[in-house]
Parts: sequence; C-alpha cells; structure tokens
Amino acid sequence: MNKPSSGERALIADLGLRLAQTRVARNLTQMELADAAAVSKRTIERLETGQSVQLSNLVRALTALGLADHINLLAPVSGPRPMDLFRHQGKSRKRASTAKAVPTGPWSWGDKRT
Repeated sequence: MNKPSSGERALIADLGLRLAQTRVARNLTQMELADAAAVSKRTIERLETGQSVQLSNLVRALTALGLADHINLLAPVSGPRPMDLFRHQGKSRKRASTAKAVPTGPWSWGDKRT
C-alpha cells in the first residue's frame, strides 16, 4: 500500500483540525462525540490528529456533528451530460413500446429465435 503524499497528509491534517474545531464549537468533549458517534475516544483522537481511520467511523463522526449532509459536496451526483441534453432537447416519447414475444417450447442448439 502506498504512503500518502505530503499534500494528502496536509489535507487529512486539515480535515482533522476542522473536525476538532467543529467539535469544540459545539461544546463537545472527545468522549461525548465518541459516545454520540458510537466509536471509541481513540478513534476521535485519531480523526482529529489526521491519522488513519475507517471510512465508516469518519461518517459516524460527521453524522454526530451534524455534518453528514456535507458529504454530498465531496462527490456530487452527476447529472446528464450537456451534449445529451442538447441532443434530446424538445424530444419526448410519443409511443409506448410493445412487449417482446417470449419464446415458448423446448429450445435446442441451432434454433434461430429472435
């Protein structure tokens, strides 16, 4: 497994610092946050110092801090591509499609069914 680069370490440390600042701003101790997130106090310490933790524990801590909605900002849901919108602009379905016939009876090699 590759070690994180210095840029990645800086981002992780900054995230930990922000989590600690949010916790303090909400007047929570590490133990109170750990209890609310259902993780150990050591996990909160590791998060706040930029050490490795499981993703599920990070999500639990963010949820306990009321920040779970912000996770969507990390990887927003992608919508339709602009070219797809352009190609289908003004077009809508006019008819329903018919169901395809399902072959019945025994099948054997060499049968040509469409």
